[in-house]
Amino acid sequence: MSTHDLTVVVPAYNEEHRLAPTLTAIRTHLDTLYQNESHESPESHTTPHTPHTPHSPTADARPAPAKRTPDDPTWELIVVDDGSTDRTAEIAAEAATADPRVRLIRAERNQGKGHALRLGVLASRGRRVLITDADLAAPIAELDHLDKALADGHTAAIGSRARPGATIGAHQHRLRELLGRTGNFLIRSVAVPGVRDTQCGFKLFDGDRAREAFAASRLRGWGIDVEILQYFRRAGWPVAEVPVRWSHQEGSKVRPLDYVKVLAELTLLKARAIRPRRASQDATRRRGPRTPHRADVLVALLFLILSVVLYAQRWISPAHRYIPDSMQDQNQWEWFFAVTADNVRHLHNPLFTTLQNFPDGVNLMANTVMLGLSVPLAPVTWLLGPAFALNVAMTGGLAATAVAWYWLIRRRLVAHRGAAAAGAALAAFAPPMVSHATAHPNFIVLFMIPLIIDRALRLCEGTRVVRDGVVLGLFTAYQIFLGEEPLLLAALGMLLFALAYALARWDVARRSWRPLARGVGVALAVALPLVAYPLYWQFFGAQSYQSVLHGDGAGNSPLAFVAFAERSLAGAAESADALALNRTEQNAFYGWPLTALAFAIVVRMGERAVVKALACTALGAALLSLGPKFRIPLTDIVLPGPWAAIRHRPLFESVIEGRVAMVCAPALGMLLALALDRLLAPRAGGPRSARYAGLAAVALALLPIVPVPLDAVDRAEVPPFIARGTWRAHLGADETLVPIPVPDAAHAEALHWQTVAGLGFRLPGGYFNGPWGPDRVGIYGPVPRNTSNLLRHVADTGRVPKITPAWREAARADLEFWRAGVLVLPPQQHDAALRTTVEALVGRPARWVDGVWVWDLYENTDRGDRNAHGGS
Repeated sequence: MSTHDLTVVVPAYNEEHRLAPTLTAIRTHLDTLYQNESHESPESHTTPHTPHTPHSPTADARPAPAKRTPDDPTWELIVVDDGSTDRTAEIAAEAATADPRVRLIRAERNQGKGHALRLGVLASRGRRVLITDADLAAPIAELDHLDKALADGHTAAIGSRARPGATIGAHQHRLRELLGRTGNFLIRSVAVPGVRDTQCGFKLFDGDRAREAFAASRLRGWGIDVEILQYFRRAGWPVAEVPVRWSHQEGSKVRPLDYVKVLAELTLLKARAIRPRRASQDATRRRGPRTPHRADVLVALLFLILSVVLYAQRWISPAHRYIPDSMQDQNQWEWFFAVTADNVRHLHNPLFTTLQNFPDGVNLMANTVMLGLSVPLAPVTWLLGPAFALNVAMTGGLAATAVAWYWLIRRRLVAHRGAAAAGAALAAFAPPMVSHATAHPNFIVLFMIPLIIDRALRLCEGTRVVRDGVVLGLFTAYQIFLGEEPLLLAALGMLLFALAYALARWDVARRSWRPLARGVGVALAVALPLVAYPLYWQFFGAQSYQSVLHGDGAGNSPLAFVAFAERSLAGAAESADALALNRTEQNAFYGWPLTALAFAIVVRMGERAVVKALACTALGAALLSLGPKFRIPLTDIVLPGPWAAIRHRPLFESVIEGRVAMVCAPALGMLLALALDRLLAPRAGGPRSARYAGLAAVALALLPIVPVPLDAVDRAEVPPFIARGTWRAHLGADETLVPIPVPDAAHAEALHWQTVAGLGFRLPGGYFNGPWGPDRVGIYGPVPRNTSNLLRHVADTGRVPKITPAWREAARADLEFWRAGVLVLPPQQHDAALRTTVEALVGRPARWVDGVWVWDLYENTDRGDRNAHGGS
């Protein structure tokens, strides 16, 4: 219910420098406006501030305003802080304390202008609602012009920079203005024809209608302006476009990438209205067209946009942004891309290096460096750096994975493009995929998996067994250089599907197994020669290992399947963290609505063999992912899991069993596509209300797991000692740079130092998988040594131990083993304790050089003497 005449909503993100003057200008103008009105009797005239109601017989029948009292403020001002990291919220809170008509709403994290506007409008209590940007590019005095449009019977009046009569005081940069005009042209063409300027941040609405429209909105970014205008247009509510004065303000939050986000949101809006033609039901047509349709291109563009938006915060500045949820994995993967590019440039062995973990080195083939991408992207790495190359690989690879699933679903399962697109989106952007998108490109760049599945299905048809077997072998060999564990999980999923389908359609299985077996034999004959040597190096070469220990807690809890992931729209970090190893391993988290929907689809469409097989595949993968044993929720009962039967088998012994649940993503995506294909069929049976109810159920099941963009933060600066190349004066040719503490799997920032320095020095320790002990069991990081353990203990606790002669002798031996030339201690927690400890170990004080503490172990010798000592 409206209790104010006017609500002004101001979204703000990091606006500490201009928010206070803006709030002062708005309050001053409104006080003046309403003081002038107070000199007239409210009962004696018709107010221009009450909008025309379309249900009223005439525009002149508008009711007079109620008499205002001191207890009924004439206006309110709402500031929505969208997760600012500066003093924006503090400034707004001070204004609210000084004036009770000012209110502050705070969002926990930055989620976009659309989200902020939705919070503000839904919290408003005004008969009219004005939304204005924090920079007041359109002066608050322009409110009068918009007010007149509402008085003329319109339900919304939007400020326009493109209508005749508009005045532009200060223009934007030419590129920004060009992008804006291009965006408006697309909007006019696609979304709201006839509106010349949807993005001007100065709009006045009838309050009740604004609250209804924003409550129905879903977009969180800049595209919400278009979504609201579309809502008004569909509802038949008249909207006026009013020319205003406008001046560009420095410090605008609109960046070039935001135009891509707007395009993504517009594509989503447009996709809702697309009703693809129903393809014919014959088998040839069901396999899909040979050439892409325009709608297929649109779907591919949509997937690319979704992927870009997911990584938007890292694309702001790839070399200077870091995803904190990746822990140390982003440092590791950038290093992988850098060292591969370096090996290609210098024609070094791409399967091994001693740049990390010197002198033992790292078996790169056993560390999933994704040679299938890192080698082709080597020129990108050389020109733009490993961070940019990794961004390209992860963003493009995830989009390509979605396109590949779309192609397979359209070819094999459904005719409706919208249904296929929805299923592919679930397969590629499901919660476990988004979880791995923070850190594991080998688990999201899966575009070869649908191609492998399709080729196996072609073998079952038995038409061109040799040719299809050769292609399958080539595809499999390439996937090995992208990721072996995803290939193993895909093979496991395909086996589950094949067994279930054979039980449902034994006649088909009986006809298919012979050509399938022949084709697989051909594929092995093609693939094995291509991968034999790399696999030999992986399992028997230098620094190879037998298996990787993950502990007993790597399986999923049954509760994880009905919970929501941290990066899902309905997710919460606390609950998700309690059910996963870490935020990169949230391998289930499909949510209870989607689980319930999948069950309903199976019940409703279970007569189809493919539905039964997909359901068994998802259920089998879920059970395997529970691990060798699992606890029944809310009880103390522990049961053995089916994973116990294969956990010690070759290859499976190194798999994190919780990841098997990722097989559920494409299975659920295909079930979803089948259901939507039936619901969206032009001649689908049943009442229309049932179809709408089914579509609503799908929307409600998917909405909670819609992914939100990955958080990224400014990266820790590399010390000038490294960035400026000062280290070169302190290292001999065969010496290593030893960071303090020595790098390990949990502390790998030194790998980033190394890439910034162009891989110019070697490091002891690091972050990789390598062997440990006589059984060569795989561990994360280097084999522990006395000195590295001691320094890590000091770094963690801040306590300086008593340094005995035995400790000094151990340090001397370790430094000699590492061929240490210089020790480097960057500023960090407990750095004073570390400095004291190292000085006691080496028997000399540190020097402060370009932002770090340095112990040059051969400071008084020339380079020849250094090399003669061999770094010892």
